[in-house]
Amino acid sequence: MIEVYIDGASAGNPGPSGAGIFIKGNGTVEKYAIPLGVMENHEAEFNALIKALEICIEKGYTIVSFRTDSQAVDRAIEKEYAKNKAYAPLLERALLLSKQLELFFMKWIPSSENKVADELARTAIRMC
Repeated sequence: MIEVYIDGASAGNPGPSGAGIFIKGNGTVEKYAIPLGVMENHEAEFNALIKALEICIEKGYTIVSFRTDSQAVDRAIEKEYAKNKAYAPLLERALLLSKQLELFFMKWIPSSENKVADELARTAIRMC
């Protein structure tokens, strides 16, 4: 099973934003710092999930367990519903991508367990 740690961050709300993606499994480790442009923090969190799903699909990973410290993203995926309507298109995109995987899991973790993805997201902000 592949484990994917994701984090989105913004310098301001809205502000320059980035996605941090840390993937481990099958004896490999992958790190991605992806600049996202200017957006709100929750948008960055959803975009981190979308980018990570796209990477997993591109690499042919089929059984994937995602970890996020964003309760908003975790709850939205679990309920297949975005409380804030502005995030509905992002959630819809993420759900569509997740259905391309054989098995997809999402688990909320505390920020203290998501430090690598957080660092990558902050690096991505500096790349904006």
